[in-house]
Amino acid sequence: MARRKKVYEGKAKILYEGPEPGTLVQYFKDDATAFNAEKKDVIEGKGVLNNRLSEYFMNGLNNIGVPTHFIKRINMREQLIRAVEIIPLEVVVRNVAAGSISKRLGIEEGTPLPRPIVEFYYKDDALGDPLVTEEHIIAFGWANQQDMDDMVALALRVNDFMSGVMMGVGIKLVDFKIEIGRIWDGDFMRLVVADEISPDSCRLWDMETGQKLDKDVFRRDLGNLADAYTEVARRLGVLPTNSAPLGKPTLIN
Repeated sequence: MARRKKVYEGKAKILYEGPEPGTLVQYFKDDATAFNAEKKDVIEGKGVLNNRLSEYFMNGLNNIGVPTHFIKRINMREQLIRAVEIIPLEVVVRNVAAGSISKRLGIEEGTPLPRPIVEFYYKDDALGDPLVTEEHIIAFGWANQQDMDDMVALALRVNDFMSGVMMGVGIKLVDFKIEIGRIWDGDFMRLVVADEISPDSCRLWDMETGQKLDKDVFRRDLGNLADAYTEVARRLGVLPTNSAPLGKPTLIN
């Protein structure tokens, strides 16, 4: 597919105009960032892995009736998606205490939560993507009450699907974040899962050893990120079991 006009570039992906109205081409970069891009690396092959893994998860969601923006994978780094109006919130579902919830509430990392907890964070890098309440979201017009109910329902369905898939390959889904967008069909609006679902946006721990298989490997200097993502892809059958890791990290000064 011919490269088209760039629409948007984020930390891990670039969006280009799609071949048809209402579509975009999403390109996965090899860049890895953490702590609001204070830490940066280029991980060779990361974009290829995330493209394939996000395709796997989005197809799985579409197949069980959870709507997503995903249409098809185009090549190793690009996929065709529907253009959506992104709601300016990150929707986080937590099954096990880790990361910021452990720091905020003093819960030991690894503690199972009494039930899946859904949190919302306002998407603003300059503010550090702050945690917000439903009251903030409705008061500032980011979403209405019906949107909120639908987002929670979507997030919990994604959690059910992802937890089952990961458990089947010996991986614990600790938490994950998704973005949700609006699509209009005439006057009818519906919400769909957008952006990506990959080890960049999930915490994944080996169920037996506790080994981290997600971006915490990069955040906490726990090893090679490409190796961790390749292991997830191998277990899910996205890559051949005998394939080698796709790359080694190259430091950006």
